[in-house]
Amino acid sequence: MLSRSDLRKIARARLRDAEALLTAKRLDGCIYLCGYAVEIALKARICRTLKWAVFPATNREFEGYASFRTHNLDVLLHLSGQEARIKTHLLAEWSIVVAWEPEARYRPIGTASAQDATDMVGATKAILRRL
Repeated sequence: MLSRSDLRKIARARLRDAEALLTAKRLDGCIYLCGYAVEIALKARICRTLKWAVFPATNREFEGYASFRTHNLDVLLHLSGQEARIKTHLLAEWSIVVAWEPEARYRPIGTASAQDATDMVGATKAILRRL
């Protein structure tokens, strides 16, 4: 199990990692880590919304909570209770990050542009601030 505090720290760390990759022009990795930063921040917010002390982390811990075991950012946003707030105030940013999927790790190197990565980092920062 991961505490809400740990999830928030991990989300911020993934964002810092993504920023370092952006600086190093490792654009595909930058976008990939931004997606995970948002996913983890949403899971932290779910803990807050549901007043959970921890979030499941292992297969056994997820028993009975299958709908929470997802990488789908739209589903996680809905479960977080923040959907209306994010889509009202940060729709442009959400439109950028929601295109992310974990399968991005299999995309050919060089798929992402510098603008794509810059936009993703900016959108991720805005979403994490709101969550």
